[in-house]
Amino acid sequence: MHFFTRHRKSLSILLLSAFCSANTLAQRTAYRPSKEELAASYKRMELMDSLTKGSVLKASIQPGWQADGHSFWYKNILKDSLTEYIYVNAADGRKSKILDNEKVAKALSAVADTTFSAPKLMLEELRVDQVNHTVFIKAKNKWFSYDTENFTATKIEKPGIEKPKEIGWTRQLSRWRPFRADSISFDKNQKAFVKNGNIFLSAPNGKNVQQFSYDGNPLRPFGELSWSPDGAYIVCYRVDEREERKVSFILSSLPNTTRGEVKTREYAQPGDEFTSYEMFVINAKTREMVKVKSEVIDFFNAPVIRWRDGDATHFTYEKVDRGHQRFRVIEVDAATGDTKNIIDEKTNTFIYQNLIYTHYLPKEHEIIWSSEKDGWRHLYLVDEATGKEKNQITKGEWVVRDIDSIDTQKREIWFRANGMDPSEDPYHIHYYRIKFDGTGLVKLTSDKKATHSLAFSRDRTYYIDTYSTMVTPPVMELHRTADASLVVKLEEADISQYLSLGFKLPEIFKAKGRDGKTDIWGIVYRPSKFDPKKKYPIIENIYAGPQDSFVPKAFRHYGEMQSMAELGFIVVQMDGMGTANRSKAFHDVCWKNIADAGFPDRIAWMKSLASKYPYIDSTKVGVYGTSAGGQNSLGALLFHPGFYDAAVSACGCHDNRVDKQWWNEQWMGYPVGKHYEEQSNVTNAAKLQGDLLLIVGEADTNVPPESTYRVADALIKANKDFELLVIPGMGHSDGGVYGRRKKRDFFVSKLLGVTPPNRNKKIAFVQ
Repeated sequence: MHFFTRHRKSLSILLLSAFCSANTLAQRTAYRPSKEELAASYKRMELMDSLTKGSVLKASIQPGWQADGHSFWYKNILKDSLTEYIYVNAADGRKSKILDNEKVAKALSAVADTTFSAPKLMLEELRVDQVNHTVFIKAKNKWFSYDTENFTATKIEKPGIEKPKEIGWTRQLSRWRPFRADSISFDKNQKAFVKNGNIFLSAPNGKNVQQFSYDGNPLRPFGELSWSPDGAYIVCYRVDEREERKVSFILSSLPNTTRGEVKTREYAQPGDEFTSYEMFVINAKTREMVKVKSEVIDFFNAPVIRWRDGDATHFTYEKVDRGHQRFRVIEVDAATGDTKNIIDEKTNTFIYQNLIYTHYLPKEHEIIWSSEKDGWRHLYLVDEATGKEKNQITKGEWVVRDIDSIDTQKREIWFRANGMDPSEDPYHIHYYRIKFDGTGLVKLTSDKKATHSLAFSRDRTYYIDTYSTMVTPPVMELHRTADASLVVKLEEADISQYLSLGFKLPEIFKAKGRDGKTDIWGIVYRPSKFDPKKKYPIIENIYAGPQDSFVPKAFRHYGEMQSMAELGFIVVQMDGMGTANRSKAFHDVCWKNIADAGFPDRIAWMKSLASKYPYIDSTKVGVYGTSAGGQNSLGALLFHPGFYDAAVSACGCHDNRVDKQWWNEQWMGYPVGKHYEEQSNVTNAAKLQGDLLLIVGEADTNVPPESTYRVADALIKANKDFELLVIPGMGHSDGGVYGRRKKRDFFVSKLLGVTPPNRNKKIAFVQ
């Protein structure tokens, strides 16, 4: 039988279905507000910017833990800015109002030089002495003693009860902290110093001077001296200093002058040279100087030196190679200068330097270290003496986000992680603790599918768990740390006033990315008053910087995205591949490839959204962003003009050779190669299709303003149409209030096809 005959019925059904679909789409007209409707939308938007402030109540708790460690107070802001003060006994979970606002306000007003409002009583700090029926109150930056039996107050200089000390925390020090040279030995008996580029040793009073080095000079001096704990050795460096190159900008509109002022500052860009440090060790007794057998440190400053406990001849230091593809913990024999790699991690893409975690246990000769070597960020226990890995502490297809503290007595790590539960949003943060050997994992947060934030008591016996999502308001609970059991539910945010204004909460939406397998997560804002029978353009809020993920997970109510949606847009935000906090493979997409910006995932996500909701028009798409988002938003028009139609780009780092060294070499690599040029918005400016508004602050000290000016120059030379807004005196910003207004007007004009309000129009005078 002929194919057409056999399938005629099926084809007829398909054709009828296609006709009906086309007819339905034809009936759904594009949203195009009248002049009156647009004016009403602007008015509502501006009104809501004001009315929504303070419309969500009891959204957080700031506990004031008391000296006993088992009680705390907190303040609630209620409707109309009324206040209440709650006291909690954590041992049994009892809650009570600690103060009568009327009586406290009356007592404070009687002894202070100002009047206190009872309904809106604002107290800064409370310390409770229940035995003596006294509450010490800090208000308007002054202290008072309040008698809870007689309801009287007295001015005091300092409260009788001190705040409890924080214990149990071992916080990670920043790897960016500056090296601190020490000239006096630990036993205070010797002094080392540099003079004319060479090292000298003397008594602390400056007598009995001995010279240790002779080939130093002011151009290549020795420096950055560091003593061993026993005073036997001095670690030092031959320093080859490089002056950091400068960038400039002009302040054009200063008061009281008719001249612009040039500002210049140091600003390292990709490829610039660093000061380098060649390591030596001096034997303070024999005066022998040995060169450490390791490469010159030509990236970052002189490192922190850690001497091995109980071993006066060995120390370690950390080294991140330029290009971010190798990290080492290097052991040095001070007597010989010999070295050994305790940890040596290499990668074909990048090691995220800011997230390298190391914690040294000197007595146990162990190191806790974070790595993504198995494809996910996890923790490892390393034998410092042998360099061998004792065990992997955490493991699985999830991410250790941060380490809160280390309990060396119980050999436990307290940490935050996301993605452990595959049934919920992989970005939700939960809290855990685990033994050094990888056993005894305890989940401190509840099973609520939400992102959590814990606030511990000073001795860590209790904690307050605040959890929420973008569509569920915050809940605050008190738990016991020992077994994570619930003590009492403290508060739940009240969003009724916000919802009464007519808003719906954003939608959390997920869709498959470019590979058809990976979930991409985002949020969707709609106009509070929209007609589902019409079609609305999409505007994407983009920031694809590889240093983090950016879609909010904790509850937020009104903000710029909802405000912009009020004008007649579907406003969205999502995290595409190349951003952080997922697998290493997900993150690696950005490697030497920042121009990718996750666009294939973003486009697939928005098409899926439009497929689900016919009132969303994926043929009209705008995009806006600031900084890296400014680079991304212009990149949308240059590299994906078939999908994006209009962009607002604020203070973008449009060329990764122009922006800051540490950020760009982390993701684009070193040395600076042809890929920097190939991905530059400046180089590709002639490809512009669509409507573009560039915004830049002339006093930007984060991304040099010339990054935007170079784009403008290239667009002019390519005879392209675009708009440019330069804000005099403004720094790194989206343009402030004026820039945000111009951004909204731009999208109203380009995507809705209507003229925004004329704010310069002369208003007729009516007598």
